[in-house]
Amino acid sequence: MAGRNLITRAARWSAVHPWWAMTLWVVFVLGALAVGGMTGTRSATDSDLAIGQSGRAAALARSGGLESRAVENLLVTPYRSTLDRTAAERASGEAVSALKGVRGVAAVGRPVFAPDGSALLVPVTLAGDPETAADRVGPLLEKVAEVRDAHTDVRVELVGAGSIKAGLNDMLDRDLGKATVLSLPVTLVVMVFVFGAIVAASVPVLLGISSVLAGLGLWGVASQLVPDPGPVTHIIVLMGMAIGVDYSLFYLKRQREERALGTDNIDAIEIAAATSGHSVMISGLVVMASMGALYLAGHIAFESMATGAVLVVAIAMLASLTVLPAMLSKFGRYLDKPRVPLVWRLTQKGGVKPRLWSAMLKPALRHPALALVLSVGALLALSVPALDLRLKATGIDDLPRSIPAMQANERLTRSFPSQADTHTVAVRVPAGHRAELAEGIDALVRRVGHDGLFVHTPAPEVRTSRDGRVATIAVGTRFDSSSRQAQESLFRLRDDIAPATVGRIEGARYAVGGSDVAYDVDYRANVVDKMPWVLLVALVFTFLVMAAAFRSLVLAAITVVLNVLSAVASFGVLALIFQRTWAEGLLGFESTGRVVAWLPLLLFVILLGLSMDYHVFVISRIREAARGGLGIREAVEQGITRTAGVVTSAAVVMVCVFALLASLNFIEMKQMGVGMACAVLLDATLIRIVVLPSVVTLLGWKTWWPSRLARQDETRPVCVPATFQGRATTVS
Repeated sequence: MAGRNLITRAARWSAVHPWWAMTLWVVFVLGALAVGGMTGTRSATDSDLAIGQSGRAAALARSGGLESRAVENLLVTPYRSTLDRTAAERASGEAVSALKGVRGVAAVGRPVFAPDGSALLVPVTLAGDPETAADRVGPLLEKVAEVRDAHTDVRVELVGAGSIKAGLNDMLDRDLGKATVLSLPVTLVVMVFVFGAIVAASVPVLLGISSVLAGLGLWGVASQLVPDPGPVTHIIVLMGMAIGVDYSLFYLKRQREERALGTDNIDAIEIAAATSGHSVMISGLVVMASMGALYLAGHIAFESMATGAVLVVAIAMLASLTVLPAMLSKFGRYLDKPRVPLVWRLTQKGGVKPRLWSAMLKPALRHPALALVLSVGALLALSVPALDLRLKATGIDDLPRSIPAMQANERLTRSFPSQADTHTVAVRVPAGHRAELAEGIDALVRRVGHDGLFVHTPAPEVRTSRDGRVATIAVGTRFDSSSRQAQESLFRLRDDIAPATVGRIEGARYAVGGSDVAYDVDYRANVVDKMPWVLLVALVFTFLVMAAAFRSLVLAAITVVLNVLSAVASFGVLALIFQRTWAEGLLGFESTGRVVAWLPLLLFVILLGLSMDYHVFVISRIREAARGGLGIREAVEQGITRTAGVVTSAAVVMVCVFALLASLNFIEMKQMGVGMACAVLLDATLIRIVVLPSVVTLLGWKTWWPSRLARQDETRPVCVPATFQGRATTVS
């Protein structure tokens, strides 16, 4: 072996002292889980997630003790066309009596019939923090369910922000739990087809699971500083399994190759560390750097997702460089036990797959310019719909209708249009301006009363703080929160009515928020504003890491361009599928005409990281072949054919896991699953089999500029003591 670096020294120590390495890893994982269990996971509140003018409106309201109260609505509707008023009053009376006895209920309002007599409504105000209403609504739902079972002649339901969020959480826990459980056997089956033996197939899965467990534990600690808005644990599971399995797969595959060449097990592990381990380290650094760019997004949701992803990637990288060599050393020849007969024979026929991949590579190697033009043209064609990408923050209208509370909400808004959506104008004035505040509020209410965009009955609700300096005015809209008119009503308040009324008070501070449409507008504005900077920083980090790792500015630039191509093409696929209706029946969703606002940003940085797994692996093998004495064209063919099987396997694992997400009901998870599955598929096929070999073949030795390798030519390739066909040395 050539001079050892930190990676190879760590691998050799672990391989020589396997029990110590495995024990330390188990202690680390159990310790992370224990610490996370003690701290728990801190969930993000609405205050943490506040943004833009809607966030300022909420802060102004809180400063006067006027934050929104948690209100659930007891709704009684008919199963058929006409509501029996007597039956409705009887059922609501029994429900009200039951709810008054529930701890945490502050007040129960008077029953109100809808103007058309189609429903009866009773508001139920909850005590305590409105942001935790979803955690406290369970006892109310149980009482209402008991009344519903006793009164089968009418439909009795509870609907409100708390019950809807609780229903969403239950659905997500159920669906994601099922997807996680299914992902394990799917991953294991793919690994069995890669290695042909159960033990070898289990090692990457075991490393992935342990990385996820440690990541979830440490996330509990990290969430005390960066609270969890909801999806972080799911991102940790997804990225931990994908990254952990991929890293272990690359490492294990190389170790088996070296052993097949007759290398001693310990030396084979060290060679794998010097080659695949080096690739793992580069890939991990790129993933963490790209995810770290999310800290520039200016919102707690992105910061928390970045923190969770960086944690689990670092853990997966550490596992593959430390405990994995120990497991390979300890299992030794038992890695190939028990063998799956037919699959084992196929995995041992090394010539089969290279012939297949060689045939697929021929167009790119024989006609690189034509192959490059056609493949890039196809990617650009897929990217065209992304020019019309329309973003939207997820609101109540985007939640699955399979949630019972959402079905109740539709009946509520149909019978009581004033419950559709409400903007809140929050105002704070200096001391001594109470009279002006009252005049400004009166003027605002009058202006709203003459505007056709707003609900006039009931009149806007005005609340004033005890010192008279802070007030909130709740203004109902006539339109669904996803409609263009609802957005117009928000802009009317922000740009016209509020400035002309309460905004004229000297020293007054005001903001308009309180509604789904306000949050949507502010969230999208923040994403659009910060997205260029986040993407730029992620790409710059990727460029710098690749340039430092391979000492090639040209290769670093190629990496950036290829990642941008695959990501933008996946954005086009998202727009093509989810902004239109043609795929609704195929994927089981109802199109909102929009893509979730946070998804393109998160999708880009995650894919930038995940694609680096096999990009670095492939590039390392191409360079290794070139350094070993092959010409550029032959090095490209050798590098890609020798890695094609493992890269395809890694991509299949990711695509399968992401496809499980695409089967979920929640539109956010469905879009994320489809987007990531498409991007990985494009990256592992069109990019790796056509675009990358075409570019490297066309550029030749200039691909490695300004490293020493770039100064060679195809007639005099550089040679090093170890050959590509034999035992590899460190590829630093």
